[in-house]
Amino acid sequence: MKIVIADDHPLFRIGLKYALRDQGFEVLAEASDGLEALEVIRQFQPDAALLDVKMPGLTGIEVCEKLRATNPNVVSVLITTFAEPAIVQAARSAGARGYLSKETAPEELARQLREIVAHPEIDRLPKVEVPRLTPREGDVLPLLAKGYSNKEIARALGVSPDTIKDHLARLFVKLAARDRTDCVGKARALGLVS
Repeated sequence: MKIVIADDHPLFRIGLKYALRDQGFEVLAEASDGLEALEVIRQFQPDAALLDVKMPGLTGIEVCEKLRATNPNVVSVLITTFAEPAIVQAARSAGARGYLSKETAPEELARQLREIVAHPEIDRLPKVEVPRLTPREGDVLPLLAKGYSNKEIARALGVSPDTIKDHLARLFVKLAARDRTDCVGKARALGLVS
């Protein structure tokens, strides 16, 4: 199987290259950022691209989006230390076919990579449970994230502060949040607010 590796950490990239070669992969090229990754993928036309989620230039997720439009036959697989739900959701939306941990043993990484490339139609990204918000909760959350008080949110939405207090109580339950700060942090991690 022919692959391209893109990661901005040289030691990790080199170690990954040799580990995958030991597992029978042909590593056609390496890239240290997202723009270089697109160039070597275009040049070498690998079966798969193993992309770090966070790289300079273009992130691995942005590279996935571009590959879906320009090289749909190249299977995009992200490799990362980040398992935040918002990142997983963005990866799924971008067309990534796999989401692998940098902490995976080489043999297991090779096994998973082979499965992903053999069956790219199967969604192998981690499942993310995103709570369903009511439309009004969806209105309250961005204002909460901006640091508005209950009175300010109530004024902005044309409702009473007691109504906002009720919406916040339901948001805290849905997001298992202890307080306003925790609620906003969990909402950001799930991609509910930017």
